Amino acid sequence: MKPIGPLMIEHRLIERMIRLIEMKEKKMEEHGKADFDFVDVAVDFVRVYADRTHHGKEEDILFRDLAKKNMAEEDRRLMDELVEEHRYGRRLVADLNEAKEGYIRGHKQSLEVVFKKLRALVDFYPEHIRKEDKVFFPHAMGYLSQQEQEAMLQECWEFDRHMIHEQYGSIVETWEKREGQG
Repeated sequence: MKPIGPLMIEHRLIERMIRLIEMKEKKMEEHGKADFDFVDVAVDFVRVYADRTHHGKEEDILFRDLAKKNMAEEDRRLMDELVEEHRYGRRLVADLNEAKEGYIRGHKQSLEVVFKKLRALVDFYPEHIRKEDKVFFPHAMGYLSQQEQEAMLQECWEFDRHMIHEQYGSIVETWEKREGQG
């Protein structure tokens, strides 16, 4: 398997979540109220799975190694664009979470921002994923030897092994601080 294999498999799960976000956003907007339990799940999914886990492997492994290569200017420009898109996704999720918190604190106008940011996620991810799957990933593999691809795949598996420990360690630390134990 090529190192883009797991990344493309992850894209399929992200696409499924984006379809759920789209469906839930439409229902929430129709009813004029947000399902904040779902919004929390969506924020967590995008932050942990799509960004930290998936984009983490892209940026910290694939893009890192490709940056050392003599890439065509068009491919390098596309890689930079993808990194900027990852940053945009992070800002969307931070804004979504901030709007949710604002609404909970009584800022009723924040509800429309919640809907807007959910729609922005739905608009953003399909094109971003298409760009990676259909354009960038196939080109990227041409810059890596078979040995480099195998080493990268192993590094991706190792990255995943550590993610669950990092995620739940972070949860415990956060709650310890909140409870004055940290």
